[in-house]
Amino acid sequence: MPSPPPSGNVVLLGVRHHSPACGRLVADTIAALRPAYVLVEGPADMNGRLPELLLGHRLPVAVFSHYRDEERVATSWAPLCDYSPEWIALRDGHAAGAEVRFIDLPAWHPAFTGRADPRANRYADAEARYAQATRRLCARFAVDSVDALWDGLFEVAGRDGLAERLDAYFDLVRGDAEADPGDRAREEYMASWIRAARDRAGGRPVLVVTGGFHQPALRALSAGEGPGGGPAGWPEVPEVPEGALAGSFLVPYSFRQLDAFSGYQSGMPSPGYYQLLWQDGPQAAAEGLLRAVAERLRARRIPVSTADLIAARSLTEGLALLRGHPSASRVDVLDGLAGALIGDDLDSPLPWTTRGSLTAGTHPVVVEMVAACSGDAGGELHPDTPLPPLVHDVAACLARLDLADDPVTLDLTSADGLTRSRVLHRLRVLGIPGFTRVSGPAGGADPVFRERWEPGPAHGREAALIEAGAYGARLDEAASVVLGERMRAAGTDVEPLARLLFDTVLCGVGPLCAQVLDALEQQVARVPELGPLGEVLAAALGLWRHDRIFGAARDTLLGGVVAGAVARVFWLAEGAHGGCGVDRGQLRALEAARDALLHAPELLPLTRQSAVEAAGRIGRDLRAPAALRGAAFGLRWALGSPDDPAAAVQALTPSAPDTLGDWLAGLFALARDEVARGAAAGEKSLVDVVDEVVSAMPEDAFLIGLPALRQAFAFFPPRERERIAERLLERRGARGSARSLLRTTADPLLLARARALEENVARLLDRHGLGTVR
Repeated sequence: MPSPPPSGNVVLLGVRHHSPACGRLVADTIAALRPAYVLVEGPADMNGRLPELLLGHRLPVAVFSHYRDEERVATSWAPLCDYSPEWIALRDGHAAGAEVRFIDLPAWHPAFTGRADPRANRYADAEARYAQATRRLCARFAVDSVDALWDGLFEVAGRDGLAERLDAYFDLVRGDAEADPGDRAREEYMASWIRAARDRAGGRPVLVVTGGFHQPALRALSAGEGPGGGPAGWPEVPEVPEGALAGSFLVPYSFRQLDAFSGYQSGMPSPGYYQLLWQDGPQAAAEGLLRAVAERLRARRIPVSTADLIAARSLTEGLALLRGHPSASRVDVLDGLAGALIGDDLDSPLPWTTRGSLTAGTHPVVVEMVAACSGDAGGELHPDTPLPPLVHDVAACLARLDLADDPVTLDLTSADGLTRSRVLHRLRVLGIPGFTRVSGPAGGADPVFRERWEPGPAHGREAALIEAGAYGARLDEAASVVLGERMRAAGTDVEPLARLLFDTVLCGVGPLCAQVLDALEQQVARVPELGPLGEVLAAALGLWRHDRIFGAARDTLLGGVVAGAVARVFWLAEGAHGGCGVDRGQLRALEAARDALLHAPELLPLTRQSAVEAAGRIGRDLRAPAALRGAAFGLRWALGSPDDPAAAVQALTPSAPDTLGDWLAGLFALARDEVARGAAAGEKSLVDVVDEVVSAMPEDAFLIGLPALRQAFAFFPPRERERIAERLLERRGARGSARSLLRTTADPLLLARARALEENVARLLDRHGLGTVR
C-alpha cells in the first residue's frame, strides 16, 4: 500500500482491467490517501452522468457508446464488474469524498477507430504491441500464457509490495514500444486532465487509475506544464461533429460476455472464478472452482467420482507447489482437473494456455470447465436508470398491440395482423431476442397469408434494445437504419440485396424500399453471374406480380429492377461458354426471365420475338453448356415458338450420352408443362423421341448417361413421372402399374451396374467355352 504522497504529488496506478488484485490496490490506496481527485480511464463525456453509474445496479454492467455519420459507424462497450479497478475507483472515490472524473477521450472519437473491429471494447489495450516482452516473461517463469503469468505474479502472490511489482511489470512490458497515433492522442488528453487536477488539488493527493500500458507515458506527459492544465478549468470534452449522431447508455452485461473465451478483447478470462477470488481469496476460489466444475459435469451426466476429485485436488496442490505459488491459481486448478478427468489425447492445446474462443470439437469436459470458470452471473440496471427512447417506444408498441411473450398467429390479410407482423419483423432485423418466426411467407410469390411467432429466450433483450437505440428513437426508424447498413454492406452482391428486399417489405419501412430498389436496379446491370441474378429477378418479379398483402404489387421501382434483370440475363446467357453438368442457378435465371416475358411483358425492354431469337442463338452455340442450350430450346417452346423435338434430340450425338441428360435437364426446367402435355396427348412426343434415342444406345453408353438422365427427369413431380412411365409401357405394348415401375426395390443405378456386370461375366464365360443357357 503506498504511503501518502508529498504535497501536490500525483499517484498513478497502472492496472489490468478486471483484475481483483488491482481492485484491492485501488481500494487500499483511496483509503490511505483520501485524495482530492480520483481520475479514471473512461469516456470524459460521461462525467455529467456519473450519478447514473452509482445508482445501485447489480453488476456487471457496461457503458455502451455509439457514433454514426455519413462516413463512419462505431460502437463500443466499457464493462464494469465488482472487482474492476475502474469501478472501485468510482465507488470508493465517491464514498471518500473525492471528486471523481473520467479522463479519456469519448468512445466515438477517431482515436478509437483504428481498431480492426468496429464493434470494439474500449478497454482493449494493445497487448500485441508488447507481446515480445510478455513472451520473454512467460519463458522466464515457464508459463504458457500472459494470464497464467499475471496470476502467479499478482493474483495469488499476496499484497505486499504489489504497487511496486505492478510498476516494474508495466515499465518492462511497455519498454520503448511506441504507441500508435490513437493511443498517443488518448495519452496526451489524459495527461491534460492529470495536470489540471494537480493544479486544482490545493496540495491534496490526486489518484489516477488507468490501464498499465498507459502509465509510463502518462508519468512523463503529466510531469510538466502544458495545454489543458492550470486553474482556469478542466480540459474541454470534444463535441460530437455536426450532423453526426452519438450517445452513451448503461446496459446490463453478463459474465459470458465478459469472458475472454467468448471473444472479449480485454481484461481477465474466467470472470466467475475471479469473482470468487475477489470475494473469498485464492484458497476459497480454488475450492469453489473445483466444486463448480464437479457440479456442472454431474448435472450433464459426465461421470466424476470422489476419487477423481481427490486426484484433481492432489494434482492442483502439487502443481501450485511446483510452480512456486503460495495458493493454487486458476491455471493450477484447471490443469489439475484436466489431468485427473481427461484420459483422452487432445487434438488441440487446452484453451487456458492461449487466448480466444473455444473451437468446434473441444472436449466436453474442457467445455464444462471453461463454463464453470465463466459463471452465469448477469447484470441488472437500477429502475431509475435513463434509457434511450427506443426502449420506451418498443414497450409502448408491444403493449398497444398486445404482443406479450406468448405464441401468436397473425392473419396478414387484416390490417391489425399486418401491423403486428411489421413490429415483430422490425424487432427481428434489429436482433432483439424474444420472438421467433416459425412459419409465414418465404417470398412475394408465396401464397401464405398467415404467420406464426413463438416466444424465444428473452435473455439479453433489455441490453439489445438499449444498444439498438443507437439506430434511432423509434422502432420503424431504427429498422430503416439497420436495413440501410445491410444495403451498403451488400455492395454489388445481389443475393443479400434480394434477401434485404423482402425483409424491407416485411418491415414495411416505406421510404427505405425506394432506396433498396434504386440500389438493386443499379446493381443488376453489373452482376457477373447468372445464378445470383436469377435470385434477384425471381424475388422482384414475385413481389411485383403477387404482393398485394405487403403493398408492393405493380410497384414502378420493382418494375425497373425486373426490366434490368431480364436484359442482363440474356446478355450473360449468350456469353456463357464452357462448363459441364447442370448449373441450377443458370436454369433458375432463365426460368425467371421466362416468367417475366409471359407475365410482365409491358415492363421489359425486349419483345417476345427478340427473346425467342436470342434463345435460338444460345441453343445453336456449341460452346455453351448443354443444359443452357436445352433451357434455350425450352424457352422458345414456352414462348410459343417450338422447334422440332425429334431433330433437336437427335442432333445430340449418342457418342456423348451424358450431354443428352444435361440438355434434357435444361429443357425440362423451362418447358416441363409443354413436355408433359405432349406425353399425355397420344401423338408422337418428345418423350417418344428420347425413348427411341435411349433404346438405341449401346449398354456402355447407357450406363454413362443414366445418372444425367435420372437428374433430368427429376424435374417432373411424381404424378407427371407416372404419366411418362405409362406412355413408355404403352409404347412397348406392356401391361402393368406405372407407379410400381417407379418404385424399384433398389437404386436404379445399382441395378443397371449389376446387369452390366452380369453381361460382362456371361461374355467372359462364352469366350472360354463355359457359357450357360440364357
